[in-house]
Amino acid sequence: MPIYEYRCTSCNHEFEAFQKITDEPVKTCEKCNGAVEKLISQSSFSLKGTGWYKTDYGNGGSAPKSNSSEKKCDAAASECAGCPSAPE
Repeated sequence: MPIYEYRCTSCNHEFEAFQKITDEPVKTCEKCNGAVEKLISQSSFSLKGTGWYKTDYGNGGSAPKSNSSEKKCDAAASECAGCPSAPE
């Protein structure tokens, strides 16, 4: 079950609430019954290993082999200033 963090707009008390995603958000402070706002916290979720990028998908989990002579730049020349594969 996710842990949500809240801060009271009246007394600045911060607290956590274990809630289902479908539960209604907490609306009042547990200390002073003032209005609360939901905080955005840093997640412990991280993507590690190969396969998380478009270039990694479907190649068996190994990093893509690069060949600088075959690279093409799809961006406009103004976006690729100094890029060796920038369109001319």
